Amino acid sequence: MRRAVVTGAPGSGKSTLLAEVARRGVATGEEVARAILQAPGGMEMRAERPTDFALAMLEAQRASWDRAGEGDAPILFDRGFADIVGFLRLEGLAVPPAIDAACREYRYEGPVFHAPPWREIYRQDHERIQSWEEAVESDAAVLGAWRDYGYSPITLPFTDPAARAGFVIERL
Repeated sequence: MRRAVVTGAPGSGKSTLLAEVARRGVATGEEVARAILQAPGGMEMRAERPTDFALAMLEAQRASWDRAGEGDAPILFDRGFADIVGFLRLEGLAVPPAIDAACREYRYEGPVFHAPPWREIYRQDHERIQSWEEAVESDAAVLGAWRDYGYSPITLPFTDPAARAGFVIERL
């Protein structure tokens, strides 16, 4: 089993890439943060209780991890445990021990792909509330967290979704 991850800046093409990879037959895991934000009270939790939001992401990411263990094909996750640490660091908050432990215990065997900030495609939406500058800061925090947990992210090229998907599939 190879669990791999796409991480990086908000609005950098991760979801589009994952849709293209899935269209080509690779299993993917949902972005748990977006699912929480879309649920009733999700946006308020993120704004008013960011540590609770991080813990909710942890539980959802664990559930996604467990579901991925049911098969034997590679799976490409939309973000992972270290992204939660990056979020907390960006907020200036301490990392709860449970989140740190998950980052150390649940190890991705496959590559960690980094989607860098991409100004030309960046768009805000109801859940992607960061300004461009905040998206760049978020990327730096998340990338630093992945590196701190011993990963060497592979930067995705600035190219169309089909070529990006080919880049990823070659490395899976």
